[in-house]
Amino acid sequence: MDCILVGNKNVMSYVLACVTLFNKGAEEVVIKARGRLISRAVDVAEITRHRFVSDLTVKSIEIDTTTVQTDKGSDLNVSTIEISLTK
Repeated sequence: MDCILVGNKNVMSYVLACVTLFNKGAEEVVIKARGRLISRAVDVAEITRHRFVSDLTVKSIEIDTTTVQTDKGSDLNVSTIEISLTK
């Protein structure tokens, strides 16, 4: 199972990474993101499914909340998402 962590690059960089993994024979790719980048992860999954690899299905979507400690020592709740795409 291959994993793509969505960060601050543009959406098409992650779409290209997904398409490359599937073209190399991957059966499943997991797209992970947290916080404000969750919407970008959803965009990556949808663009990959609809424009580039049409036979993909969404196997699962998992959402969660993790606690991150800030520089000041306080705890901050951050939402996370994992989208599993399979051929």
